[in-house]
Amino acid sequence: MKKIKISHVLIFAILLLGSVVMIGPLLWMVSTSLKDKTGVFQLPPQWIPNPIKWDAYQRLLELDTLGSGIKNTIIVSLTVTIIGTVTSSMAAFSFAKLKMPFKNLLFLVLLTAIMIPYPAVMIPQFMLFSKIGWVDTLLPLIIPGLFGNITMIFFLRQYLSNIPDSIIEAAKIDGAGYWKIFSNLIFPLIRPAVAAQFILWFMGAWNDYLAPLIYLNSPEKQTLQVVIANLNAAYAIQTDYPLIMAASVISLLPVLTVFIIFQKQIIESVAISGMKG
Repeated sequence: MKKIKISHVLIFAILLLGSVVMIGPLLWMVSTSLKDKTGVFQLPPQWIPNPIKWDAYQRLLELDTLGSGIKNTIIVSLTVTIIGTVTSSMAAFSFAKLKMPFKNLLFLVLLTAIMIPYPAVMIPQFMLFSKIGWVDTLLPLIIPGLFGNITMIFFLRQYLSNIPDSIIEAAKIDGAGYWKIFSNLIFPLIRPAVAAQFILWFMGAWNDYLAPLIYLNSPEKQTLQVVIANLNAAYAIQTDYPLIMAASVISLLPVLTVFIIFQKQIIESVAISGMKG
């Protein structure tokens, strides 16, 4: 019993230390956004500003680029994830339950796309989108994702492997077509996994920085992450860290809220998708 208790204490201490390391910078970011320039460098540092100042958020809301950045990020994130989730679900259903020639080989070829680093295809993609006139528009960020996400297809295919084929065969006997089977039978069964993967994809699309940096030039077309990077470059020299941290807090709030609310679904989906019954 003593050994068990000591091990529990050690595990708790390690987890506590890890949580402090991960949560500490986030708390310091929020604290810095509520200070003025002089309060940032105050010694000893104040975790709870006294007094709390909202000046950084007021100045941030006066910037035109912030509003356009949030709007563009919402357009890209929601469009890609909503339509892409539907196409990914249909692709996963096809790979998992339909009888097609060479479907396993095709799925393996799609999986190899995960192994190719993005910098290897970055220049060819830019040249392609440049020739068709999509540079400095949101189209390069939206159109490729509409055809699905291979990571989501993989997890949904694993999830579908736990569903018996007899259910689909029974629906066929009753005269249901593939679209009716997918929309009325399969999609409701995989809804928890779809919701979890949708959330993860939305978080990735919201935080995407490299692709918008490559394709977007005009300030009014840039997404929120690029806007924050530009603020960092412009105001870091002036040591205006409260403004930079306030922008980071605004960018973090949506994805943090989504993760806190749906963390149970995310963990369950990943756990179930890794099991094959």
